[in-house]
Amino acid sequence: MIELPYYNKDGEAEEPLKFDETAFGTKVRKRLLRDAVLMYEAARRQGSASTKTRSQVSGTGAKPFRQKGTGRARQGTRRAPHHRGGSVAWGPKPRDFSYSIPVRARREALKSALLTKLLDGQTMVIEKLEAGEPKTSKVAHLLDKMEINGSCLVGIKGHDVNLVKSFRNLARVKLEEVRNFNAYDVLRNKILLLTREALDALSGPAGP
Repeated sequence: MIELPYYNKDGEAEEPLKFDETAFGTKVRKRLLRDAVLMYEAARRQGSASTKTRSQVSGTGAKPFRQKGTGRARQGTRRAPHHRGGSVAWGPKPRDFSYSIPVRARREALKSALLTKLLDGQTMVIEKLEAGEPKTSKVAHLLDKMEINGSCLVGIKGHDVNLVKSFRNLARVKLEEVRNFNAYDVLRNKILLLTREALDALSGPAGP
C-alpha cells in the first residue's frame, strides 16, 4: 500500500489516501513502455517531407552537349541529381510512419505507466472536479493552490464540457477522460492528477 496526496474539491489537503499499487501490476515493464512510446511518437510524425525526382524538376530535356569529342563525361540531362538545381536521388516522399502494437500490449503499457507515476510520487488525487460554467481562472487557482507548477495530465471519469473549456487554455495542462488514457500521455506529463472516481475507474475490474 502507498499513500497518495489527497485534496478536497477546494484544493485543500486532506489525509493521504491509501491505495494498493498492485492494481496496476507488480513491476514496471520498461521494455513494453519503450515499445509503446515509440509507437505513439511514430504516429505523431507528419511524414510530409517531399523531394522532386528527375521527371518533376523543371528544365530542358535537351542534352547539355554532344556525346563524344568534348573530353567531358557524357551527360543526358541537366535535371540529374549531380547537377546544381537538379533532382534528388532517393529523396524522401510523403509517407505514414504510424504502426500498431497489440491492444493487450498497449493496455499493459498504460498500467506500467500508471504504476511508474505512483511509485515516483507524481500522482495526486482530488475529491472531485466540477465547473458550473467555463472558468479558466478558477481551475488555474485550484492548481496553484495544490502547488502544481509543471506539466499535468488531469484525469476525469466522464465528459464535462465546462471542465474541458476551463482547462483547454492552460499551458502544459491536459484534461482527458481516463478511458482515453495512453502510456505516452501519462509519461510525458510530470504530474498525474486524478479525481477519486477516475482513480476507482482505472483500478477497477474494467480498468485500462
